Amino acid sequence: MMKFERIAVTDIVVPQRLRAVEEEHAIAIAQSIVEHGLINPITVRATPAAKGGKFTLVAGAHRLRATVLNDDDNIDAVIVDADKDEAQLVEISENLFRNELSVIDRAVFVGSYREAWERKYGKIEAGRPGNRINLIQLLEDEASAGFSQYVADRMGISAPSVKRLSFIVQKLHPDVRSAIRGTPLADNQSALLKLAKMEPHKQRLTAIALKAEGPNLAKALAAVEGPRPKVDKQAAVYDDLVSAWARATEETKARFMEEFGLVGLVEAGEPAQ
Repeated sequence: MMKFERIAVTDIVVPQRLRAVEEEHAIAIAQSIVEHGLINPITVRATPAAKGGKFTLVAGAHRLRATVLNDDDNIDAVIVDADKDEAQLVEISENLFRNELSVIDRAVFVGSYREAWERKYGKIEAGRPGNRINLIQLLEDEASAGFSQYVADRMGISAPSVKRLSFIVQKLHPDVRSAIRGTPLADNQSALLKLAKMEPHKQRLTAIALKAEGPNLAKALAAVEGPRPKVDKQAAVYDDLVSAWARATEETKARFMEEFGLVGLVEAGEPAQ
């Protein structure tokens, strides 16, 4: 059950968000509201016992922030009848299929969606294939309406994508998440997978380096691992020569000796082996 109302901004409690509000994005929405009005209302749930407000925000943090920036006292809202877990599923569902989400944000939402799903419907595990299939099917079903398969895959709702995103959110250290949020690395899945595969201690050191070096993973890793030892190119050439000599037949060795005028020198000393 849901209903539409215009409610006071001061009556809305904003819980800890899965996705941080980006001020620049909120400013852009604020300008759009001035020109066109609020096209999509926010979503809240009635929480009369909540400290500080009659409603708790479910979805629309950027729209709410934009309304505050415009000094508007009231905002259009859809009030849903939902408990905390259902509200989180609504929030994640709304955000999960947005194109502007970075890979790291999508990973966080997929992980949180799974956690909220398990709290409400039971743990997803190998012994309960029904739930596991239902989770992926639900993600696909929710995205299928109005989206092409390409867009669905781009948003990370295919089974392999869900697994990769789950791995990232489970293994990526919070310090790294904080260091890369808002940078190009946050939307670089290969870089995120590389970071997620590192040991936690090394991830923390890399996070420190990223803050110092900027969002340049190569520089950060170089700072963590230290300078590479200088390669002696001639030593490598020598090793190649020794290896080639060991593999050469007696005939080939004789040709080599003759080519460089070494036959007489060898005959005067020890035979070449």
